[in-house]
Amino acid sequence: MIWHGLYTLIGWLLMPLLIARLYWRGRKNPGYRAHIGERFGYYRAPSMRGAIWIHAVSVGETRAAAPLIDQLEKRFPQTPIVLTHMTATGRATGKALYGQRVTQAWLPYDYRFAVRRFLAHFAPRAAFFMETELWPNVIDECRRAGIPCFLINARMSARSAQRYRRFASFTRPIFAALTGVAAQTGDDAARLTALGANDVTVTGNLKFDIRAPEGMLDLGKTFRRRFADGDSPIWVIASTRDGEEALILDAFLRHADQLPKNLRIIIVPRHPERFDIVAALLKEHHLAFIQRSENQMISPATKFILGDSMGELFAYYAAADIAFVGGSLLPFGGQNILEPISIGIPTLVGTHTFNFQEISAAAHQGGATRRVRDADELIAAVGELLSHPEQCHIMREAGHRFLTQHRGATENLMRWLEKRLENKQFFSAPKT
Repeated sequence: MIWHGLYTLIGWLLMPLLIARLYWRGRKNPGYRAHIGERFGYYRAPSMRGAIWIHAVSVGETRAAAPLIDQLEKRFPQTPIVLTHMTATGRATGKALYGQRVTQAWLPYDYRFAVRRFLAHFAPRAAFFMETELWPNVIDECRRAGIPCFLINARMSARSAQRYRRFASFTRPIFAALTGVAAQTGDDAARLTALGANDVTVTGNLKFDIRAPEGMLDLGKTFRRRFADGDSPIWVIASTRDGEEALILDAFLRHADQLPKNLRIIIVPRHPERFDIVAALLKEHHLAFIQRSENQMISPATKFILGDSMGELFAYYAAADIAFVGGSLLPFGGQNILEPISIGIPTLVGTHTFNFQEISAAAHQGGATRRVRDADELIAAVGELLSHPEQCHIMREAGHRFLTQHRGATENLMRWLEKRLENKQFFSAPKT
C-alpha cells in the first residue's frame, strides 16, 4: 500500500511534466502532439462494447501483433479491435500496417480516472499486453471490471527481472493480477513465474509468424526499379540508432573499394526524428543521396538513399540484396532480425543484441545471420557476400530452415487462450 500510494503521488506530481514532454517530443515528431486528450481518457472514436483490446507500446510490438490480429479478424470479423500505443512511431506503424482494420488510440496515462474512462469507452472483453508493457492502475482497474488481462509474447530479461525484484512488494501484485502469461521462451517463463505471475506457459515468439504484406512486397519492387540502375545491387542499412550511421559512413569512405562500384545503399533510421540528422551526416561526408519522400528516380552518380518514411521497412528489405539490422553496432540491444530473414535477405548484425539474445544466438548458430564486430568488418562482409552469390544462397536457405523450425507461436497462443476464455464465451461462434 505504501509503494502504491507513493506511485500515485509521484504520478500526480509528474502530470505537468508529462504534458510538457509531449510538446517537447512533438517538435521533432508531431505525432506526439496529436490526440493528447486520449492520454487522459477522452476519445473521439465512437464508443464500443466488447472490443478486443491489444496494447503494443511501440514499433516492434505493433509489428509483432500482426499474426494475432490476422487470426482474431478471421475468427471474429464483426468484433472491433482496439490497438493502443505509447509512442508516435508505434502509432504510425500501426496505421501503415492495419489502416482501418483496427481502431487506434493512445493508452491512457496510468491515472485511475483516465483508465476508467478508457474502459468505459471501449468496454473490452479481454486485454492483451504485448511483451513487457504493464501499468499498475491499468491492470488493477481491469481486475476490478472483470476484464481478463493477458501478457502475451512475453519476455523478461535477467536484467529486467532483477529490477522488478528490488520492488517486489509493489510489482508482485501486478504480475499476480494477470489472468495468464504466454511467454516466448522457457527462461522468460521461469523469470515471470518467479516474479509472481500465475498460469505461465511457453507459446513461442509471434515475430517468427510475421509475413510481409503483399502491398509491401509490391512497393519493394517499385523501390527496386526506382533505386537500382539496371542490375545494381542494393544494401539496406536498417533501424540505425544515434552514432551508428557516422561509423558506417566513415568506414564506407575508408573501404569503398571493397564494395561493387554500382552498389546502392539505403539507410533507414529507427526513429523519424533522426531523418534530418542522417541527411546532414550524408552531406557532411559529401555523399550524394536522394530521399524516399521525394519520390525521385536515382541518378547514376548517386549511391545513397535516405529511407525517410514510416511503416515501409518490409518494402526496403524486399528491394534489397543484403541487409544490416542496426541498433547492434553500438550497445542499444539490437532490433528485429526476423523481418529481412523472412523474405530471404542475407542479414548482417552487430554484437550488441541483448534485447533479442535468444533469437540472435539461434539465428547465428543456424547460419541465418552473420555477426560483425565493427563498421570496418561490416563493409568487408557486405563486399564478400555480394561477390560470392553462393554464400548468399546458403544464408537464405539457413534462414528458411530457421524460421520453419520456430514458427507456430500464433496457433499455440490461440489454443492456450481458448481454454482460458471459453467459460467467458469469448471464443463463441462469430456473428454472421
